[in-house]
Amino acid sequence: MDRLLVLARHGQSEWNLKNLFTGWKDPGLTDLGVQEARTAGQRLKEMGVQFDIAFTSDLSRAQRTCKLILEEIGQPDLKTIANQALNERDYGDLAGLNKDDARTRWGEEQVHLWRRSYDVPPPGGESLKDTVARVLPYYIREILPRTMRGERVLVAAHGNSLRALVMVLDGLTSETIPGLELATGIPLVYKLNEDTTVASKKVLEG
Repeated sequence: MDRLLVLARHGQSEWNLKNLFTGWKDPGLTDLGVQEARTAGQRLKEMGVQFDIAFTSDLSRAQRTCKLILEEIGQPDLKTIANQALNERDYGDLAGLNKDDARTRWGEEQVHLWRRSYDVPPPGGESLKDTVARVLPYYIREILPRTMRGERVLVAAHGNSLRALVMVLDGLTSETIPGLELATGIPLVYKLNEDTTVASKKVLEG
């Protein structure tokens, strides 16, 4: 039984390139982002990975990344479930703003606190703690049971929604998780033990 769980952050988006806070806004992938997603699929194909089901968010950059990965491994028609629970952290009033402009407006220290603290939300938005509280119940209810039955599961989502899952899988704390960065288009390949803990983890970098 594989109990295989693969997490993949979407490829570079147009707003990643422009250094804008994105959150629940819905820009598409850049040409580089498309290539990152295809490369992720190629690396999974080289490992011989095939999936039984895929999960993604309601946002197009994650959905397209998921589709491109599945095309590369020869499973373009795989059942894929999209759910808002896997959306990126909601940046509220910061969404659409350039990060440098935000620092000029609110100060370096305040913007750093919004971006890197665990439980301080930006105005009108979610903290990482809020995002964890949204993502984890969905994972426990919908994703983990399939993985534990031996289904091979792909989750294509976002930096912060995936950080919520990595926090649990890797046993990180509210003090250590803010420092974790997930690169665009780099799959994390987990195999789980019978008790849901991690048996192995592989980061499919170049």
